[in-house]
Amino acid sequence: MQQVLLYTAVPCGYCRAAKHLLESLDLAYDEVDLTHDREQRLALMEKTGQRTVPQIFVGDTHVGGFMELRALHLAGGLLPLVNS
Repeated sequence: MQQVLLYTAVPCGYCRAAKHLLESLDLAYDEVDLTHDREQRLALMEKTGQRTVPQIFVGDTHVGGFMELRALHLAGGLLPLVNS
């Protein structure tokens, strides 16, 4: 099973939605709160090219934000990715 890693910040409705989706699927995840960590947020922006949160990784795969996570789930790809 692949680790699900969720980078978040407060306040963030999309972060809450991503956590709710993962929890509704009984998928465990690790959360990194970037609310007060500018350095780590800049490092994440360098790594992903994205300025927004959430940013979600499954193993080494960068899924993207909530919309990409949701689309991956609706296309039937999230659970196979997590279970690979």
